[in-house]
Amino acid sequence: MVKKLKYCIFLIIVLVVSKINAQVGINTITPLSTLDINGNVSLKVMTLNGTNTGGGGAATLINDGVYISVRPLATDDKFQLPDPTLFPGRIYIIRNIQNSVTAQLTTTSGMLFPKNSTTGSSNLYMYEGNLRTVIVISDGVNWTYMN
Repeated sequence: MVKKLKYCIFLIIVLVVSKINAQVGINTITPLSTLDINGNVSLKVMTLNGTNTGGGGAATLINDGVYISVRPLATDDKFQLPDPTLFPGRIYIIRNIQNSVTAQLTTTSGMLFPKNSTTGSSNLYMYEGNLRTVIVISDGVNWTYMN
């Protein structure tokens, strides 16, 4: 009975330790990272239309997808990122697919910071020749963006 109990405790310890250091490999036998993918990755793609109300109207919420095409229907139509405190580590790739209409990117809380900068803003304008495509990453307080 004691021998079985010792064996069970040993087995539980081995399982706990192996779970702590677990690495998952997809199409690889020896993963070198927590998640190691040897192959292609597909991301959820979404297209969001603006509200056709411009900068003074309601924002279209961004709450699904990874690669997001925004289609402003009026200049400065707003597209709103979720609260960065609720989604630390969340990444979006956002592209304004309109050639001549500006999209305004906002957030429900926090600020938008360009990479390598300590100066943030509450909104970001995306248009032809200026930040047409941005990658935004939540740090748990704010969003950092890069193009």
